[in-house]
Amino acid sequence: MAFAREPKLYDRIRRILESARAGVARSVNTAQVVANWLIGREIVEEEQKGKRRAGYGERLMKELAARLAAEYGPGYGLVNLKLFKQFYIGYPGLADLEKNHAVRSLFPRRVPSAGPEKGYAARSQSRISHSRDNQSSDVASLIPAPASAKWQPGVLHPHFSWTHYRTLLRVDKREARAFYEIEALKNNWSARELERQINSLLYERLAKSRDKTGLLKLATKGQEIQQPVDVFKDPMVIEFLGLPESPRLVESRIEEALINNLQDFLLELGKGFAFVARQKRITLDGDHFYIDLVFYHTILKCHVLIDLKVGKLTHQDLGQLQLYVNYYDRELRSQGDNPTLGLILCTDKNDAVVRYTLGPDQQRKIFASRYKLHLPTEKELEAEIRRELEVLRGNEGMS
Repeated sequence: MAFAREPKLYDRIRRILESARAGVARSVNTAQVVANWLIGREIVEEEQKGKRRAGYGERLMKELAARLAAEYGPGYGLVNLKLFKQFYIGYPGLADLEKNHAVRSLFPRRVPSAGPEKGYAARSQSRISHSRDNQSSDVASLIPAPASAKWQPGVLHPHFSWTHYRTLLRVDKREARAFYEIEALKNNWSARELERQINSLLYERLAKSRDKTGLLKLATKGQEIQQPVDVFKDPMVIEFLGLPESPRLVESRIEEALINNLQDFLLELGKGFAFVARQKRITLDGDHFYIDLVFYHTILKCHVLIDLKVGKLTHQDLGQLQLYVNYYDRELRSQGDNPTLGLILCTDKNDAVVRYTLGPDQQRKIFASRYKLHLPTEKELEAEIRRELEVLRGNEGMS
């Protein structure tokens, strides 16, 4: 076949199509980011006009969200409108976004220029307000072609999608957000990888071994590798190699410290907890999973599986814990044992969420009334985790 003799032709055409698709995706991402930023600006300016009227801003947001959600879908509801507003305030400049045909077609009318911004230098409230009579420049003027050497954290970048920015907005500390922006660009992180690194407290873990000058460098230049040995101080490299982290760099990981404390806390309760395993490995369809803590409760006669997550509690987290519970009930539960109990604990910033879960529904109602008599409540565990987080961050200067 002629096609078989010309595989390179197919490969060249495939590269063209893949490149074109990637270009379209970048254009759409840029258009979405700019649109959300402009929506945030409109909201801020409108709120400023009516700031003397009590409750004006809240009513404005609710009415606007109801109308936009009805016409454009739930993505423009109240929660996201608040995010757009936060986005505009947190990123006041559009100086480094690329000129983009998708943006031009999306915003044909001329809009006022936001003006040049440098890094996180915030504008005064008087400069945030623009006159609608001075619509002197189009969106293209807001997003000139970027010069990578001039880009600074806090200025919008075309390589970041809206999901990137939404994730970055969760980082309150200015220096930490700057660090994550730099590292995300340097390492070409996807939005999911960025979220994973933020949830793993990468900045805080690196910051522990640095003085104030070192922290400033982290926020302005990211993680620098000056000597070969520095590579092995990078938590990402250590994670990749599967090596233990240096005590000098990380005296104790937040997650490990919480597990240690939780293990001691439950054993000290004296309510029937017997330690079974830590980082218990189970294998399902060739995939390995690790359960943080496994206890056997001598009074309830059941296994208790505990999983700790750093980050927000998601349906995927609950689903994974349910997978563990079902596995134990099916494979490891002895005759006479009660249904396996799952316990998930999530830490997000300084907060904590705790949830119990059981096996099949027909067993849940019968067993639930019993385990509540012998186990700490969800609120008790949440309070214990919050207390331990405060201690850890106080000791390690992470607040």
